[in-house]
Amino acid sequence: MRQGEIEDRFTYHPPTEEGKERHHVLSQCFVSLAELVESVCPEGREKSLALTKLEEAKFWASASVARNPATR
Repeated sequence: MRQGEIEDRFTYHPPTEEGKERHHVLSQCFVSLAELVESVCPEGREKSLALTKLEEAKFWASASVARNPATR
């Protein structure tokens, strides 16, 4: 991995106003989906994994916004 890529992956990228708005939209969508999973799915491992994977997907979606030079 190149030095610049390491720094990009492990450095905080403060968001621009556009970045803040994108993070907000993503958060709203993921909260809505998590609430749907919570209300529709029965308790159990599968539901727990579904919610964990949503957290993971939210993390990577947010990282894509944070690492985009246009939104930081």
